[in-house]
Amino acid sequence: MLQLTDVVKNLLIINIIMFLGVRFFIEPNQLAVYYPGSPYFQPYQIVTHMFMHGNFMHLLFNMFAIYMFGPPVEAVFGPKRFLFYYLATGLGSFVLHMAVMHWELTSGAIPMSSMDIPTVGASGAVFGLLVAYGMNFPNSVIQLLFPPIPLKAKYFVLIYAALELYLGLSGKQPGVAHFAHLGGALFGFLIITFWHKFPMRFN
Repeated sequence: MLQLTDVVKNLLIINIIMFLGVRFFIEPNQLAVYYPGSPYFQPYQIVTHMFMHGNFMHLLFNMFAIYMFGPPVEAVFGPKRFLFYYLATGLGSFVLHMAVMHWELTSGAIPMSSMDIPTVGASGAVFGLLVAYGMNFPNSVIQLLFPPIPLKAKYFVLIYAALELYLGLSGKQPGVAHFAHLGGALFGFLIITFWHKFPMRFN
């Protein structure tokens, strides 16, 4: 069993509490994020949507990924840098998702009513974690479940990103924010690349 690090443990707790909270106490659409042009949009949603999940399987998949890949990345980054990275990639996923949505709305690719459809999930930050894991542990072997084959982390991340790009462009899996996933991955890559060139201290 993996040893949970402090920030990973708290992220898991917060996500689970939020999931249970919206089931019993909180109106979920208040914390999901909407397109900024929607009358339902509120600035705080840019953060709160990262801790919201549509259903139990959505929550389970993301929490399992944080549990698996978060501790080794936090051990490399340190708690403060790790938390900054996690939140920054989550915000990056929002930026790319909304930029693509803006293009789709203005080009007529999707109806204007789409701006009132909420987005939830930690998946963008999770994809940021996958990139961080792949860049820091490129030759670590991941045992896939479907298909059941071992794959080096660097190849796993590249294949997964390529699949997300294909699904996002083809529209073959509607209802999933593929460009939000790619936004987390892209911003994660850019942040780590920047840190390698310009080392920063997180006291």
